[in-house]
Amino acid sequence: MHSSQPGINIEALLAHVPLFNELENEEIARLARGTREINASRGDILFHKGDTPTGFYLIVYGQVKLAFTSPQGGEKVVDILPQGQTFGEAVMFTDKPFMVYAQALADSLVLHISKAAINEELDADPKLGRKMIAGLSMRLHQLMNDVESYSLHSGRRRIIGYLLREESKDGEKEITITLPTNKGVIASRLNLTQEHFSRILHELSEKDLIVVDGRRIHIADVDALRNYDL
Repeated sequence: MHSSQPGINIEALLAHVPLFNELENEEIARLARGTREINASRGDILFHKGDTPTGFYLIVYGQVKLAFTSPQGGEKVVDILPQGQTFGEAVMFTDKPFMVYAQALADSLVLHISKAAINEELDADPKLGRKMIAGLSMRLHQLMNDVESYSLHSGRRRIIGYLLREESKDGEKEITITLPTNKGVIASRLNLTQEHFSRILHELSEKDLIVVDGRRIHIADVDALRNYDL
């Protein structure tokens, strides 16, 4: 893992982040001065559980996993983050150590935006504070949905819900999705073992509700899958 590749325009990258799209050019320039780029290869650790946050992160491209290790030595995936996603903001504001570790699931370019730079802009521009609160609130809402799903829904319903998150906004009845990472990581994200996850995918295939081709999953009838086992 290394940083400071020549030719990367940090200001331009920050300007395209939804979180910062109401900031003026000079505000973006100040943030850029407190930002460094990190080129992470697949498998690289961006931070460990227990590290002290010095800022938060933005994925320019690639994919990052947030996870922790159980006392028994197993891994529990908390989230799988795509490009454009930020992470680490909430912990940065609490002055407490990270509760998870962050690992690149693919070759990634990540920006680290320093806490000092963010605090300076929050003092100057309340709009940024409102947007950050909104983003953190959305993440908390998703976390509550996950807790409800783990507590009340069967493994089958969790997997069906996950697959249909990718459903076309046009209401298409037939869709093909590509899993963002390997089945073991997704299973952990859904609080399932990999064996349970694979068994349910096999069951859905046997019922002709899905066709699995590696990471690609074809759903011939979205409504039939949604209503299965209700």
